[in-house]
Amino acid sequence: MLARIFFYPTVAINTFMCINATRHWYDRIDETVILGSLPLKSVTRKLIAEENVRAMVTLNEDYELKHLTYSKEELNNLGIEQLQLSTTDLTGTPTQENITRGVKFLTEHREEGNTVYLHCKAGRTRSATLAVCYLMQIHQWDPEKAIDFVKSKRPLIWLRSKQMESIHRFHQSLKFS
Repeated sequence: MLARIFFYPTVAINTFMCINATRHWYDRIDETVILGSLPLKSVTRKLIAEENVRAMVTLNEDYELKHLTYSKEELNNLGIEQLQLSTTDLTGTPTQENITRGVKFLTEHREEGNTVYLHCKAGRTRSATLAVCYLMQIHQWDPEKAIDFVKSKRPLIWLRSKQMESIHRFHQSLKFS
């Protein structure tokens, strides 16, 4: 409930900070992944035209996507494949099952040479958690190296204890660790 109450005010704050160049709406993490904020319709058109985005991983709940973003059907009509991994804002972290599904989706698109837009509301916590897990898998990195790498590309990420637990649990599940 708290996440729903704060949704529109925090979207407004994020938009204001991006307009005033305090934050970027999105940042490229590697040749495949762009990590960013909620893809408003104008942002989505820019991502398609300028960044050649062909897929999207969404860590938002349904209510966060209404009115401000394209629907799954509209994205499909624009040539974007979307994977939604519903995760509660403010207090949530992706489940291990959703992390695994998300990393698999990102890796498959990497193998196809596609660019994927990975996002939550602000591109700081939920989606940053998945970006770290993706990098750990493809590079066989430990959590600290993957987190430092993501921070070097998108300094505003904010991983709290719940997210760190999820990251470490995923790392332990990897065969190389």
